[in-house]
Amino acid sequence: MTAPSKPFRQRGARSLHFLPFFREISKKKVLYLMILPAIAFFMLFSYVPLVGIYYAFTNYNYAGGLFGSPFVGLANFRYFFNGGFNSPVWMLTRNTVLYNLIFIFLGNILQCGIAIILTEIPGRIFKRFSQSAMLLPHFVSFVIVGTIAYNIFNYEFGSLNTLLKAMGMEPVNLYATPQAWPFILTFFNIWKGLGYGTVIYLSAIMGIDQEIYEAARIDGCDIFKEVRYMTLPLLKPTFIMLVLFALGGIMRGQFELFYQLIGRNGQLFPYTDIIDTYIYRSLNINFNIGLSTAAGLYQSIFGLITVLVSNAIIRKTNPDSALF
Repeated sequence: MTAPSKPFRQRGARSLHFLPFFREISKKKVLYLMILPAIAFFMLFSYVPLVGIYYAFTNYNYAGGLFGSPFVGLANFRYFFNGGFNSPVWMLTRNTVLYNLIFIFLGNILQCGIAIILTEIPGRIFKRFSQSAMLLPHFVSFVIVGTIAYNIFNYEFGSLNTLLKAMGMEPVNLYATPQAWPFILTFFNIWKGLGYGTVIYLSAIMGIDQEIYEAARIDGCDIFKEVRYMTLPLLKPTFIMLVLFALGGIMRGQFELFYQLIGRNGQLFPYTDIIDTYIYRSLNINFNIGLSTAAGLYQSIFGLITVLVSNAIIRKTNPDSALF
């Protein structure tokens, strides 16, 4: 009997190479069927829409559609970056990144700190009331938040200027003072997200083995030493994980927050305009789909690079806390 030919042996080896894969699927088919809806969801809503990236390289018109519109190469990107450091991309990137850095780090620090304080406070009724009161703003629509801000800061009849007039002081036109809005936007963003983030850190604290604290108390540790030497180090992985997840969206601004509080007030744009509001105006006013997609693609690539670099740094300094 003659030996099988070399191509046949290669095909046989290739098919044997995939046998463990199919055997694994056969053994755990129930688990794979359970994750099938998630895979289908991401394929349908995350990967199939990637075809729309082609918009960024076209001068889109409704008659030609996506693939029938004139191909313009990098013209949309050149317009977006035109003007060097005076181009809109630098201002938008600066505002988006700086706002998100403040929201991420200040928000997580405050959420972690308040979670620790609530854990150490003995009164159960006060704890529950505080958690409910802080969580309530999370469910408030940004439309309501914008209305609250407008009724506070309005120049003519806002509560702030009404109070200043009652005290014999001059009213302040905050809607014509761009320098004040980074503080206002930071306050409202942290106020709205503080309760939800605190719940996450409270859950992490509740998961810490209480025997560690009991042993520390026996050894004479007070509350401050417990927080410094046990609670904070054990919360470090949670803090790093939440920061890394948030850094993935560092170029995705809080569109609802900025749009509802700022609207189309061009006087405030130098300090408050972000990429999301710029894209919205490009679509809503100029109907420039190519330019909007180019800005969105730049936003996504910048965010991807940020996550990869941040994760690489974490992996070198603290491998156990890295995402991948």
